[in-house]
Amino acid sequence: MNVDGVGHTLPLINVPLPGISAPDSEVEAVASHLLALDADGSRIGKAIRRSFDMLLDGQHTGRFRWEQLHKTEKTHCGTLVEINLQREFDFADGEILDYRIVGVEVDCKYSQKPGEWMIPPEAAGRLLLGLWASDRAGRWSAGLVRADERNLNPGANRDAKRTLNRHGRAGIRWLFKDAPLQENILVHLAEADIDAIFRSTSGQKRVNELFRRVQRRLISRNVVATVAMQEDYMKRVRGNGGARTTLRPEGIVIFGQFKSHVQAAAALGLPAPGPGESMSIRLARHKQHHGDARSIELDGQRWVVAADNDPVEPAPLLPNIGLLTE
Repeated sequence: MNVDGVGHTLPLINVPLPGISAPDSEVEAVASHLLALDADGSRIGKAIRRSFDMLLDGQHTGRFRWEQLHKTEKTHCGTLVEINLQREFDFADGEILDYRIVGVEVDCKYSQKPGEWMIPPEAAGRLLLGLWASDRAGRWSAGLVRADERNLNPGANRDAKRTLNRHGRAGIRWLFKDAPLQENILVHLAEADIDAIFRSTSGQKRVNELFRRVQRRLISRNVVATVAMQEDYMKRVRGNGGARTTLRPEGIVIFGQFKSHVQAAAALGLPAPGPGESMSIRLARHKQHHGDARSIELDGQRWVVAADNDPVEPAPLLPNIGLLTE
């Protein structure tokens, strides 16, 4: 209750306390809309992953690291993120800025460091959708902030662009912070493994070596394309002469985008492949020394994940039942 100097009761007014900013209704409206469209962040994360993969163009270049890009390509990353977000969510074009979301002009900005977005003069006083991502860290963030004077550093670069000051960075309304980015496993492999995988001039042999060396880890379609460097890259994973055929005598099976494969992987306690993902593992027939290890039945026998001391034996065939959809 508020009381004036002569004891009269005054109505409560929503006035911020000193040092505390009043809620920004446009920020909250845009945030609510984006979270309604993408409650878990999977759609934004997918758009960022797609942007990285488009920029690296591994299928045609064999590149998989940010450091392999040319300077001009790196500067194009923000534009690709902006485009792919608009494609994913079908945002309307803004009259002044990139998007119009729930009637609010929003500028989309991307940077390699959190909060270090370059803000053009036309965005002054308006909302920013700021994004950051790191392929090596496997993380991304997205937040909203108003680019008004109290949130901006006074200096500008030669393009008259400015950056957020400490107050502005502290005031970012994070939608997602350090969310997981679909892994590009090639970034995290040891150099000896990378050298062994890319040593051959044959796309099929490179894919074989990928699944031979990288087991128990989900491998995306784009990683396969980068290693194969061919138009029909997923053919290199399948049976009928692909990696499944080549690696079967070594006891290695490749789980892919079939419901039966997902169920088998889960029964063995392994990560379940999603649409466009694959995962290899060496199997062994269940023997007494395996005890109560998790197992699956294939070809009329029980199979377990092979231990290092299990002898190599031909792997069973995996039934391809129920194709997963995107």
